[in-house]
Amino acid sequence: MKERDRILMTSLIESYVRQGTPIGSKALLQQSHLSVSPATVRNIMADLERQGLVLSPHTSAGKIPTNRGLRIFVDRLIRVRSLKTDVIDHLKHHLNPAQDTKSLLGTASNLLSDMTKMASLVQIPCSPVNRLEHIDFIPLSENRLLVVMVLENEEIQNRVIKVDRTYHRNELTEMSNFLNQHLVGKDINCARQDLFGQLVQDKQQLEQHLQMAMKIAENGFKQSTELAQNQEDGFHLSGQTNLVAMASHGQLNNIEQIFAAFKQKQQIMNLLDQSLAADGVKIFIGEETGSQGLQDCSIISAPYKKQGESIGVLAVVGPTRMHYDKVIPIVDVTAKMLSAALDHKKG
Repeated sequence: MKERDRILMTSLIESYVRQGTPIGSKALLQQSHLSVSPATVRNIMADLERQGLVLSPHTSAGKIPTNRGLRIFVDRLIRVRSLKTDVIDHLKHHLNPAQDTKSLLGTASNLLSDMTKMASLVQIPCSPVNRLEHIDFIPLSENRLLVVMVLENEEIQNRVIKVDRTYHRNELTEMSNFLNQHLVGKDINCARQDLFGQLVQDKQQLEQHLQMAMKIAENGFKQSTELAQNQEDGFHLSGQTNLVAMASHGQLNNIEQIFAAFKQKQQIMNLLDQSLAADGVKIFIGEETGSQGLQDCSIISAPYKKQGESIGVLAVVGPTRMHYDKVIPIVDVTAKMLSAALDHKKG
């Protein structure tokens, strides 16, 4: 994109974010302060329209950006503002490590919605890291085994697993020795992934009962992680009334579908999972959310951490016509402040 194209594109998007209406060539020329003719501006706008970056919502009307145009703007043209010191102090004051984790997450969600005047959500943390210290098998009746897992925090988890035959004690001992050799010190989630990968890779080389040991353990870990997910998956949601207000002013057209997406949760959780591995802020615009209900929305998200490990995501949800330059640093700094608060919590 040429320099004057970038200037016009930036001016058009900034005007659209402020006013929400199409802008004509003459007005765009005045705002951009370029030394070119209105005809040149029209030609540039026509070229940008052919590229799918702008469109005319009505015949002979001015232009507005498409979602693709907004993506170009966010990726290449935006100038992100720094947060003022008083805003940072406000965040630091309210994200007090003395609060319990649940209260901290709720506070972070409320702060985000208050500062951005949009909806916000904070993902409840993933299951804490549970490293395995020992695994053992105890035979039960009717081809069942009790899988006993001892975790590093002295927690003991028991899982009953059905097997296809009766196993002798010496077989079970060999199976547990094999697994302890390979899995002690690993997080349950990582251990489960390693087991599955090794089983596929080494299936021909492992003896049958060791293959069964890996299947049994993998099944036990699966039950453990699914139980944690059922208990903990979800997010704190704040600022829904902000979206209702935007809908009443014509900034959002499908408020019912947006709330349905919040209620259904799965698509939101998929987006948060994508953001969990991101290195900093991640932005989804319109159809990039993968949700029909959120196609008129943008989501700006960032992971928050504890001891350097990402454990959850916070995000702001609003119309695609938002002040990205203001919202991005708010999300970024709030995630960092929440991480700092979690690091300084006792226990």
